[in-house]
Amino acid sequence: MNFKFLMLPVLALAISGSSLAQTKSVINNKTLNEIRNSFNNDASTKAITNAITNSKSIRDLALNHSKIGATDHFFKYKVDVKGITDQKSSGRCWMFTSMNTIRPNVIKDLNLSSFDFSHNYSYFWDIFEKSNLFLDNIIATADKDITDREVVRYLSSPVDDGGVWNSFFNIAKKYGVVPANVMPETTISNNTGQLNRIVNEKLRGEAYKIRQLAAKKGNTKEVEAAKIETLKDVYRILALSLGQPPVNFTWRYKDADDKISETKTYTPLEFLNLVAPEFAKDQMVMIMNDPTREYYKVYEIQNYRNVAEGINWTYLNLPNDVIKTFALASIKNNQAMYASCDVGKQLNREDGIMDINTYDYESLFGVKFDMDKKARILTRQSGSSHAMTLIGVDVDENEIPVKWEFENSWGATAGHNGYLTFTDEWFSEYMFRVVINKKYLNEKAIKALKSKPIQLPVWDYMF
Repeated sequence: MNFKFLMLPVLALAISGSSLAQTKSVINNKTLNEIRNSFNNDASTKAITNAITNSKSIRDLALNHSKIGATDHFFKYKVDVKGITDQKSSGRCWMFTSMNTIRPNVIKDLNLSSFDFSHNYSYFWDIFEKSNLFLDNIIATADKDITDREVVRYLSSPVDDGGVWNSFFNIAKKYGVVPANVMPETTISNNTGQLNRIVNEKLRGEAYKIRQLAAKKGNTKEVEAAKIETLKDVYRILALSLGQPPVNFTWRYKDADDKISETKTYTPLEFLNLVAPEFAKDQMVMIMNDPTREYYKVYEIQNYRNVAEGINWTYLNLPNDVIKTFALASIKNNQAMYASCDVGKQLNREDGIMDINTYDYESLFGVKFDMDKKARILTRQSGSSHAMTLIGVDVDENEIPVKWEFENSWGATAGHNGYLTFTDEWFSEYMFRVVINKKYLNEKAIKALKSKPIQLPVWDYMF
């Protein structure tokens, strides 16, 4: 009796304290009737229901007819580019885009009709280096529980083929680059999912063993030896699937005038310095529009890199209008830029057009969709999903941008002959990052770049 007497008030308090939440979570008959009655099944509603339930694509029904043909593909300012690349079924857009910012200069400087880098070569070293960094992270967190948030983050995706501009920068600075014909694509590099899964299974299995080894004090040499043996296995898997990357190679080319160059031998780093001498000067900076954080501040995502000794994902946060001014200056000077955005939002794939009102879901369903960019980011409704090369801009009579152009890496049949056109309004809502030469930044941005980066965790909502 005493036990019940003591416990009842406590239970009553607990129920009372949570009753509001419990009441709100229950849909009773009164509430359900109110919701049912809000659905006015008139003739117009019946017609819309018939259309939606019998359609293979809600997206097609929402296509805004007034926007078809409203945006052309002409640009006052455009970087001189040639050829469209195709990343096939892989997540290497960041790699293709980074190389596409360099490729036009190679074509121009060597007087070529076309040229491309080996993405397979860079992909090999990217996965290999990511494997090494993953194992380092596992060793460094061996004293934490396997359910720890940081450990879970590492184990959830040991390696993948995604990345950002600093990923290419790290790989190129360490391993250089090679022409496409020196290490051609394989069936596996064009469809990376299966290889990534195999490597991840190997890494997770060895990580589990290494954690147990590392947890025992005094086993440093054993842990390091286990790591090296794992990397040997990863290298073997990659080499069998992608081919072994060259230490040096011989190369010659035929230029646009049909003249054949002399044959020379290069290391991949020597070739990088030949075709992209500006790359070594570290003049590029990532600028980003993130309305959830303070502008004119530098942010760094902890441990977001692919090479252990490389640079993390670091960016200067700026307002959209400032970013557009810098991007316009770069395009006018014939310099393409790495850029990334939420490409799936409001994209008309057939016409290669992105506008904030390409698809009118509000009119189709008769409900409001009114989140701004900040709300979309914080609720995970929007985030950067794809990297492309920013190469064109069209302006009005006052030199104010009205639309922009991407060079994509989905092949020449995607979009408008491989390119995507997007309105300036779309830029404001769905563009996130641009990598640009520091010389196009103003004094205020340059000053902000010198500030100490604010550290963000690897599980941050933006990334």
